[in-house]
Amino acid sequence: MSSPILFSDLQLIDPIQRAVSDKGYTEPSPIQARCIPTLLEGRDLIGCAQTGTGKTAAFALPILQHLAADQRPRTPKSPRALILTPTRELAAQIGDNFATYGKHLKLRHLVIFGGVGQNPQVTALRQGVDILVATPGRLLDLKQQGAVRFDQVQIFVLDEADRMLDMGFVHDVKKVLAVLPPKRQSLLFSATMPPAIAQLAQSFLNNPAKVEVTPAATTAERISQELYYVRKDDKRELLVDRLKAHPKGLVLVFVRMKHGANRIVEFLDKQGIRAAAIHGNKSQTARERALEGFRNGTTRVLVATDIAARGIDVKGVSLVINYEIPNEAESYVHRIGRTARAGADGVAISFCDSGEMGYIKTIEKLTRSTLPVIADHPLVQTDMQPTAPEKPGGGGRRFGGGGGGQNRRSGGRPQGKSASGGRSGNQRSFKTQRGPRQGRSSHR
Repeated sequence: MSSPILFSDLQLIDPIQRAVSDKGYTEPSPIQARCIPTLLEGRDLIGCAQTGTGKTAAFALPILQHLAADQRPRTPKSPRALILTPTRELAAQIGDNFATYGKHLKLRHLVIFGGVGQNPQVTALRQGVDILVATPGRLLDLKQQGAVRFDQVQIFVLDEADRMLDMGFVHDVKKVLAVLPPKRQSLLFSATMPPAIAQLAQSFLNNPAKVEVTPAATTAERISQELYYVRKDDKRELLVDRLKAHPKGLVLVFVRMKHGANRIVEFLDKQGIRAAAIHGNKSQTARERALEGFRNGTTRVLVATDIAARGIDVKGVSLVINYEIPNEAESYVHRIGRTARAGADGVAISFCDSGEMGYIKTIEKLTRSTLPVIADHPLVQTDMQPTAPEKPGGGGRRFGGGGGGQNRRSGGRPQGKSASGGRSGNQRSFKTQRGPRQGRSSHR
């Protein structure tokens, strides 16, 4: 049996080796072991990996090494490395990585995003930075104002490219690409690789190396998945029931709309369950406060929209609940990937009402597996007929199209075959598991 690869084998300079060692790391993750040597050679790269696989360090360490080897003075407003990422939270986490691994180097990094005052960002750019981590909107605003230039960029990283596409940032990304120096090293990372992203990669990468640490669009093996078919009005009751059934660990609850997140938090608070919401209407301060409470465990349940949750990498998330099924199939992969981190096990539970059945079909097609259906719970409804899906808030352009009409063959029910085979006893029958709704109030 061959010996494991160590960070000491990766030809990293001593200041970076010491920073890695200070964190207690000895062995690189698979994507780090494969990306770092390639990037140190100066090649362009496509990395297919989800958040939580260690991909940030996979590009941060080579960037730090390249810039440390070039001792030129900083040029005001002109960073030498540019990392473009879709959300504030992810930008902040990438910035933290550069601070951690570059602490023994004399390099300066800056994180810029919207939702906060720009004056400190403009001042820092004027003083000169080596590494700039940015979200697209604020970056282009500052470029238009003349506060930042791209003429010195040697390394460009497009992170979470598929989420950039989902959030409608691709046009902004192309604006940035159009003004970058043609001679540079370029990297693209994405959890999934839909055709639009593959086409974008081809447009700006030069003979890239390709690193894929897990098959694209598959779901993690250590995540136990469960699918409940339930009436929309019963979802709140089922949510409380499942939270009580899984009393340990942090819980991420996903919804599609901002107002839905707020309503669920209000409901859980009335049930004595400490929860917080994170979405685009929250101020940066409120988002950071909610995340801090979640990280330190004072808030057990975080209710989030897909966009707001992008980049959240919190240890100890043992349960992910899809309170609403995502209308973008790739979002399911992103959502459940928030649990089962760093070798731990996790559970992902999905609540599907009659208007969401079509979304399940597209998820199963993308992940190449059948979601295990739980059919022996009192709240499940196995006689549901599909209805027209709700119109997605912001774009189900690739996967929202067929909607519920895809399942009209036998009552609209996908067959309940387990991907793991572990729940076959619960998936035999599609008969209604509970009688008429009498004598019981519904939490509306």
